[in-house]
Amino acid sequence: MILKPGKQIEEVSSYRPISLLPLIGKLFERVILNRLRPHLDTILPEHQFGFRQKHATIEQIHRLTDTISHALETKKYCSAVFLDISQAFDRVWHDGLLFKIKKYLPHSFYFIMKSYLSERCFEVKLNNITSDLYKIRSGVPQGSILGPVLYLIFTADIPTDNKTFIATYADDTAIMSVHENAAISSSNLQKHITEVENG
Repeated sequence: MILKPGKQIEEVSSYRPISLLPLIGKLFERVILNRLRPHLDTILPEHQFGFRQKHATIEQIHRLTDTISHALETKKYCSAVFLDISQAFDRVWHDGLLFKIKKYLPHSFYFIMKSYLSERCFEVKLNNITSDLYKIRSGVPQGSILGPVLYLIFTADIPTDNKTFIATYADDTAIMSVHENAAISSSNLQKHITEVENG
């Protein structure tokens, strides 16, 4: 567990769990990732720039600022919401992820990922004291090679709307609505937020 910057040392939620994987496990993950890559462009939405080749952070920032600048130049209203999912990687529902893997990828990946996610355990070591082993019932391994890509697959079907603009970078999402009428801009934005909540 690593203390998050600027967080209280006494709070459990202030720590980020990190997976310490054996070398053979990292090699396995690298092989699987290399086999997954050709499929990712057909699965992941264009607005997702996190953990992807040829999708730089600065490009996503330009997309956002261009939308805002265009709204200002055309004297339109731009409503926006910025979402950050708390403990996003820890909350990935395994059955839901496996369902999406089965839906979007060749079946061989389903069986490999089912085995990869099953029977995972964790323990916590503080100084010389080690806790009991506990089963991991949700989440993707943080600090692993596959964890970020599995998260992207899990969230690939986030709802989009033709009346709003969406930009995602891993677990951070910006949704914007531009319109001549402030009330319509806000209403379109609220509609999209509701779709995401119910998604």
